[in-house]
Amino acid sequence: MTTLEAAQLTKVYREGPLEVPAVRAVTLAVGAGEVLAIMGPSGSGKTTLLSMLGCILRPSSGTITVCGERVEGLDERRLPRIRRRYVGFIFQSFNLFAALTAEENVRVVLEMKGVTGRAARTEAQALLDAVGLADRAAALPRELSGGQKQRVSIARALAGNPPVILADEPTANLDWKNGEQVIRLLREAAKTGNRTVVLVTHDHRIAPYLDRSVQIEDGELVG
Repeated sequence: MTTLEAAQLTKVYREGPLEVPAVRAVTLAVGAGEVLAIMGPSGSGKTTLLSMLGCILRPSSGTITVCGERVEGLDERRLPRIRRRYVGFIFQSFNLFAALTAEENVRVVLEMKGVTGRAARTEAQALLDAVGLADRAAALPRELSGGQKQRVSIARALAGNPPVILADEPTANLDWKNGEQVIRLLREAAKTGNRTVVLVTHDHRIAPYLDRSVQIEDGELVG
């Protein structure tokens, strides 16, 4: 089953009279339970493409279908519902709330999705346990290592059981020991939860944990 699909997806930035293409006519389909990496050098368009697939950035042209729903033409008022329902996003810089504990960082996402009170606490604790951080639930981000912060980010992305997980350079700020743990967790999330996992990276060491990869250069898929 195809969960995430893009057709002729293009993003052009305008700088005065100039048009600067960041992504050029990308066509891509990813299925449930699949781990796909979009690989390429810095500035190749990886993060721009991922942001469009995650309904964070609007494309200039082309189509995006998430779980059977066309999303590229939706107005800004409807996009948050799509993101809450379908997409969990893992950011390179973690994007944790500094004043909230690990558990609270996960709970805030659940509450945005309508899960509150004891149910939110129970699910947040279960998610932190699943990523090996049950004993760090009360810790603030400043008390966590880089690998621990990224695992909190994964728990947060899994909150509410979204069918699509998107990760932007999830191993970039980590040593390989922690990076490998993160990739293993993402693969497990795909295989045990039948989720689609798409990540952008330039880290070729993750290849054994992928189902497939595509290469992007100058905004175009080249393989």
